[in-house]
Amino acid sequence: MRYEQAQISLVGGREENQDRFVLAVNPGATLLAVLDGMGGHSDGALAATSAQVLLTEAFARQSQPLFDPLGFLHMTLARMHDAVARLGEALPLEKRPRATCAVCLVQDGSTYWAHVGDSRIYLLREGRVVTRTRDHSHVEFLIREGSITEQQALGHPLRNYVECCLGGEQMIPEMTISGRLLVQPGDVLLVCSDGLWGTLEQERLAQNWSRSDESLQAALESLARAAVANGGPNADNTTAVAVRVLATA
Repeated sequence: MRYEQAQISLVGGREENQDRFVLAVNPGATLLAVLDGMGGHSDGALAATSAQVLLTEAFARQSQPLFDPLGFLHMTLARMHDAVARLGEALPLEKRPRATCAVCLVQDGSTYWAHVGDSRIYLLREGRVVTRTRDHSHVEFLIREGSITEQQALGHPLRNYVECCLGGEQMIPEMTISGRLLVQPGDVLLVCSDGLWGTLEQERLAQNWSRSDESLQAALESLARAAVANGGPNADNTTAVAVRVLATA
């Protein structure tokens, strides 16, 4: 497979950037991930960094393409949670480091996803969202129940409440792992923290990639800076990695 790739991480209006990312583009398999240290807890950056390092090393040890991509995602996220949980095992529960995580693996014309929390993965095609991950949050539940719309969720008072994450409790958190999704040339796979998607309407996010004369990096930078501008003086850390599929063989 051949790709165009892009990455960006902005501090926004915060004092520290607690987001981390992974973008490893290899001939046999490609890995994209975003980890968002939870700023309401101590050492969010440490949690995100610990998970980032473990994921990067685990992927580098794999023969590529991966024989069991879904097994890799499941086992690696469990190990990432355990590593982050051990960072805070001597601390009171409310002070333990935590992070959200979204991981996207691409190989053999297909993509496989896993996530915990509200960092997201999007499959974008021809100016529309084909599908995206569903956050582990109360607001996502309201969207799926039809109680609120995607646009209403952007201003909901509970929009930042995440129901599960890496770290905190020792028990492995709820994680969502996709099945196999086929990709085609022109598709964009976008992995991002809530700083990116949290202030942008879905149509804006989906249609951002339509200019044929603009590089993927330029398009991603434009989107991230728009998200920070919409967030105002207290804009969240905003991080994203993306690949555009150029060929599947």
